[in-house]
Amino acid sequence: MMNRRTFTLAALASAAAPAALQAQQFEITRTEAEWRALLTDAQYRVMRDEGTERAGSSPLDKNYADGTYFCRGCDLALYPSETKYDSGTGWPSFYDSLPGSIGTKPDRKLLSVRTEVHCRRCGSHLGHIFDDGPQPTGKRHCLNGVSLVFRAA
Repeated sequence: MMNRRTFTLAALASAAAPAALQAQQFEITRTEAEWRALLTDAQYRVMRDEGTERAGSSPLDKNYADGTYFCRGCDLALYPSETKYDSGTGWPSFYDSLPGSIGTKPDRKLLSVRTEVHCRRCGSHLGHIFDDGPQPTGKRHCLNGVSLVFRAA
C-alpha cells in the first residue's frame, strides 16, 4: 500500500536518478561553456540535453556510402556503414555499433522505458535502441544525425 510518505520518497528517488546518471564519469569531459563553443545550438540540445532532431532533417539518414560514423563530441568511431539500413523512420538507423563504442541507460522521460544510447567516451546522447531492427541483431539504433560525423572509406 502506498501512503504519502512512500509516494514522496519514490518521487524524489526517480527525480534524482537522471542527475545520478548525468554524473557518470567519462573519459572525455568538458565544461558546459566548452561544449557550447564546440557545438551548434541544435547539436547541444541533442547531444548534451538529450533532445531529438526532427525526423527527416538529417542528410545522414539517406547516406549509404561506405565509411564510418563518428561521435561529433569526441571523434570516437561508433558505427560502420555496413550496419546502416533504411528503417523508414526519418533518422539514421543501424543494427549494430562498433565494439566498445557506445553505452546505454534507461530513459524514463516518456510513458514507457526506452534504451538511450550515448558515446561511451564523452557521454554525448546519440539516440535510442529499439527491438524492431533487422537480423542479425534485431536491434534498431535510431540516431540523431547531428550527433554524428560521417567519413567516407
